[in-house]
Amino acid sequence: MPGLLIVYHSATGGTRQMAEAALAGAQAESGVATTLLHAGEAGPAHVLDAAGYLFAAPENLASLAGVMKDFFDRCYYPALDRLAGRPYATMICAGSDGQGAARQVARIATGWRLREVAAPLIVCTHAQTPAAILAPKTIPPADLAACTELGAALAAGLALGVF
Repeated sequence: MPGLLIVYHSATGGTRQMAEAALAGAQAESGVATTLLHAGEAGPAHVLDAAGYLFAAPENLASLAGVMKDFFDRCYYPALDRLAGRPYATMICAGSDGQGAARQVARIATGWRLREVAAPLIVCTHAQTPAAILAPKTIPPADLAACTELGAALAAGLALGVF
């Protein structure tokens, strides 16, 4: 049974909500084993065991959050040249545009020779003040529905052998 690995980091809860919504969507599909792991817990063995990936991260200072970057730093070389062609998608929780973090994930995925199967899903919280940036986040239902759909689509594609 193919496996979908969802790796996330969340400091204020927004990205965690997005990852959990994607997990729910993926688990609604049969024929795929889905694993949700915090970036601090995920390692090279998890990456190598999965058939596809969903990377979910906040954008901090127009860049990929450090904990997520650490995950990629720890896993990149042990998995290099062993993942070519596997599908992936990205979800970003951002205060503004999220493009910087999405570009970083895309560059890492390019090095791994992963195949992007969906455009980055970026949820903008519009948090622009220090208080708003540090505050717990609540992701709107419509955005969570998009995350659920992305998780379901990745799982269905893996189950059907489309990816």
